[in-house]
Amino acid sequence: MSDTEKKIADTKGQFLQAVSQGQRLTDAEWRNCRIVLTTERVALLGDDKRQISLTDIDRIADRFDVNQQSAGVSDYVALYVGEDVILVSASDHETFETDFYRASLDGAIVLVQHPALKGGVVQSAEWTKGRLKVTDEALKLAMADGQAVVVDRADIGDLAVEEKQVSDEERTVIQVEHSEDDISVETHLAGEEFHATVLRTMLEESAEQNRADLDLSSTEKRVIMALHSGVSPFDIPNFVGIDVEKTEAIFDRLIELDVISVLRERTEVNLTTKGRRVAGERMGEQ
Repeated sequence: MSDTEKKIADTKGQFLQAVSQGQRLTDAEWRNCRIVLTTERVALLGDDKRQISLTDIDRIADRFDVNQQSAGVSDYVALYVGEDVILVSASDHETFETDFYRASLDGAIVLVQHPALKGGVVQSAEWTKGRLKVTDEALKLAMADGQAVVVDRADIGDLAVEEKQVSDEERTVIQVEHSEDDISVETHLAGEEFHATVLRTMLEESAEQNRADLDLSSTEKRVIMALHSGVSPFDIPNFVGIDVEKTEAIFDRLIELDVISVLRERTEVNLTTKGRRVAGERMGEQ
């Protein structure tokens, strides 16, 4: 570890290599490991040792279900590294996910246009450099012009991504809608490719959670993913590892939340549009 490299997290978990040199590994299995996250890399320490430099990661997603082994785990991070895809599941997924965002983004310099819109009206704000900081609740920007911009992750109403000319370069621009003093504003962010892909994933996840407005347990998410992957409602108890009574209770709650709809019997259900949206968020881009 270099003098500038700092450890962010050290936890237990598991990993699965879903793609190797462009080939999907349909027989891949989860392997237990110790996960060490630093400001420069992710180290997966077990029988097989893997080290992934953060700057080698092309993009990330929260689903890449290459087989039932991967589909059976409700929460993991999919790391796309060249022609490989590695799935990493930490014992505390939400904490690890935020730690990963911190490791990738804290201290990074991006270009910021704030506010690009205010109350729906285009503003004349110039692009300014800003330094990023990620917390559990917010994305914070310390601007070169002295502004302090805070994007509350629970307050993101909409998100759009476009390719635009910024400072004479074609860049990925993330347009995030949030509020300041109860007024809707839009902040535009542009940065290096790695920072842009991590920012986009983090903010899209927050935006989708806010749109769905659902508070689902890990088991409920696993039930949704099982249904999405084609598991029969009658097979859910064995597939997820819960009893029939628990399954019925989850079906009742998901029906109430309009995530699934009843086809014939109480135990035969189908995903609604909202349910598919939840499943799509869990799947990520294949």
